[in-house]
Amino acid sequence: MRPISIVLRSLIRDGRLAVIDSRGRREEFGDGRGRAIAVRLRDRRTEWALLLNPQLALGEAYMDGRLTLEEGDIAGLLELLTRNLRGGFGGWQWEVLNALRMRLQRMAPPNSLSRARRNVAHHYDLSGGLYDLFLDADKQYSCAFFETPNDTLEQAQTQKRQRIAAKLLLKPNLRVLDIGSGWGGLALHMARQSQVQVTGVTLSEEQLKIARERAARSGLGDRTRFEFLDYRAVKGQFDRIVSVGMFEHVGLAHYREFFRRLAELLTDDGVALIHAIGRSDGPGATNAWIAKYIFPGGYAPALSEVLPAVEKSGLIVTDIEILRLHYAHTLAEWRRRFVANWERAKRLYDERFCRMWEFYLAGSEMAFRNQGHFVFQIQLAKRIDSLPLVRDYMAFPSPAPQQRSAA
Repeated sequence: MRPISIVLRSLIRDGRLAVIDSRGRREEFGDGRGRAIAVRLRDRRTEWALLLNPQLALGEAYMDGRLTLEEGDIAGLLELLTRNLRGGFGGWQWEVLNALRMRLQRMAPPNSLSRARRNVAHHYDLSGGLYDLFLDADKQYSCAFFETPNDTLEQAQTQKRQRIAAKLLLKPNLRVLDIGSGWGGLALHMARQSQVQVTGVTLSEEQLKIARERAARSGLGDRTRFEFLDYRAVKGQFDRIVSVGMFEHVGLAHYREFFRRLAELLTDDGVALIHAIGRSDGPGATNAWIAKYIFPGGYAPALSEVLPAVEKSGLIVTDIEILRLHYAHTLAEWRRRFVANWERAKRLYDERFCRMWEFYLAGSEMAFRNQGHFVFQIQLAKRIDSLPLVRDYMAFPSPAPQQRSAA
């Protein structure tokens, strides 16, 4: 029996997986129930690569066309694999490899200003036309908030912005700092709806250009200012600070520095909100393929890695909310829209890039469905009396209970 067959036989217990090797031999794994997934491996090199380093090799083989789907799609394959792994890595040898990667990640060089700029540019300075293919019209590139399973992506992203604004307890003319302001959607929403003054900072030149253009077109140029600036270089003080989808790029070694900097920038009665991806199973390591091709330097932390840094900063945790399946729903819709626009994406880049992006969106979705990833929102203050005694100010009109789904 081939080595890869031995591994898959012990791993795939739930579902239907067929593997066709480079010699055309077909083997089936699982209990035969559910959606059929059939994979063809085009060469022996791919088979051995999948055995030695599956986290990296699976995505590379799919990108390069050395692994193709005869039945089903890459999302179906990744769902089947992650469901059977149940948060593990499939064997002691891969557990050891992941433990080594965790150690190396914690020994990585500090996230200097120049390194941070390179890492951001790698992902966020891609063609703006690419993101138009799958994001909502407001270009929100973070987890949406689904009140009901029937919400559109546009509705869910609007609800996310409203929820964040409510948690910040915005009032007219407050000074707001948006760290990692992206294409400006949240900043413009806050300026428009709450009449606040917003400074947005980003390390993406592409995003900065678009955010400034949007501010000018919307007539909010007097209430919004966007700068190419690292959070460590921001001057002044702010009544509110928000950061959505940026904390994953701070770097483990800089958590204490990040929260100390927030405390310095926040007024004595100020409020901050951090919205970021986390993991429920304790400290880990970034997936090898994601780290190489999508988010170099990125890491989704456990709360046990974040809260000690907050405690040393002089800030008080006033609220934590965990959003479980909301990002899975968001990513599923992004992937649906991207695949529907495959030919347009191919004209921007090429077929290999399209397969890479599809793998990224599908793999990220399955991390939230089957591998313990979630989104956390941490509300912070410097004074214990900066916010109302009860949380009613965060509430929104909710659908009837029978309309809700677990999220």
